[in-house]
Amino acid sequence: MRDDLNEGGVVGPSGDVRQSRTSARQIDPPPSPPPPRDPREPGAPRPERERRQAARYRMPAEWSRHEATWIAWPHHEPDWPGKLAPIPWVYAEIVRALHRFERVEILCHDEEVRENAQRHLDAHGVRENLRLHLVPNDRVWLRDSAPIVVRADDGSLALANWRFNAWAKYTNFARDARVGEAVARITGLPLLQPTRLDNGERVVLEGGAIDTDGEGTLLVTEECLLSPVQERNPGLSRADYEQLFHRWLGIRQTIWLGEGCEGDDTHGHVDDVARFVAPGVVVLAYEEDPADDNHRRSADNMERLQLASGRGAFKIVKLPFPRPVTMNGERLPASYANFYIANGVVLVPTFNDPNDRFALNTLAELLPDRQVIGIHAVDLVWGFGTLHCLTQQQPA
Repeated sequence: MRDDLNEGGVVGPSGDVRQSRTSARQIDPPPSPPPPRDPREPGAPRPERERRQAARYRMPAEWSRHEATWIAWPHHEPDWPGKLAPIPWVYAEIVRALHRFERVEILCHDEEVRENAQRHLDAHGVRENLRLHLVPNDRVWLRDSAPIVVRADDGSLALANWRFNAWAKYTNFARDARVGEAVARITGLPLLQPTRLDNGERVVLEGGAIDTDGEGTLLVTEECLLSPVQERNPGLSRADYEQLFHRWLGIRQTIWLGEGCEGDDTHGHVDDVARFVAPGVVVLAYEEDPADDNHRRSADNMERLQLASGRGAFKIVKLPFPRPVTMNGERLPASYANFYIANGVVLVPTFNDPNDRFALNTLAELLPDRQVIGIHAVDLVWGFGTLHCLTQQQPA
């Protein structure tokens, strides 16, 4: 997630952001009225499009069973300036770890990229339980550009295809904006286009900006969604977002954290700082060193989580940060919270750091039914993202 033609702005929430900590209020608005029946045939069933619009949707938790994991093979050198060569090997290692547990769907920008992917996977002996698809793309961060699979109230699955605008920062995203159409074509799942209530425009949202327990609670940050810096949806308020999350993701309680981690060019994605690992259990990336700016951020987020939790509504478990990872004097968003939960396995970014072992052990204790595998991410994070950023799950 980088392009040196652009630079970030000020860090920290402002504008619509209230200085109070966070609200634990729950919303459960009355159900939307059903669309009118087809006037041409009174009493007839509503058309499929109208039935989908009237349905309620829920975003499953990441630990719910997957049909597949989606990734896109790396090819955009400016995402890893001067360091693209080792990245395909990291991807091959990711696929090697995943394919034993679930199918891996791999988008390849063109035929040359497909051949590159095949060559690296063959070298690792990975030849089964994966599919390569020719789908043009600008970058590989499918957590954000790919649609989110949601479950309707009748049990069917659909793709919530949020509008993607490259984190309101980069200009080259035309191919990524059409990834949802390709995923719909490959899976055969219906494509939903979440829209704003005020003007009918599609809502901009990235998967890395949100995290849910699958039971109606969502984590987001004010820095990402309420700041005028890299502003996704100008004019949308806190309450507007909460209504959208309720409508499209089945969310009753949105917990607003403050800021993301240092070095994050998405301007505050929550998947680098706080994640659900089970109903009622949140892991929080926490920096103990007061001299590190992540300490202020994580202490504030801890206070907000404690307030939202009330009288022990959920458990908060600390994950450390690794020591700062820098490249050419630039701090990178190195965080163990960017792990990915798949069927039978959890992939965790590691950074050749003493805290690697502590993070792996903590997640192994919290997710005892899965293998916990560390994936070396010092090279990967030069692209401003790691394991959660590059994956997107397809629930079974």
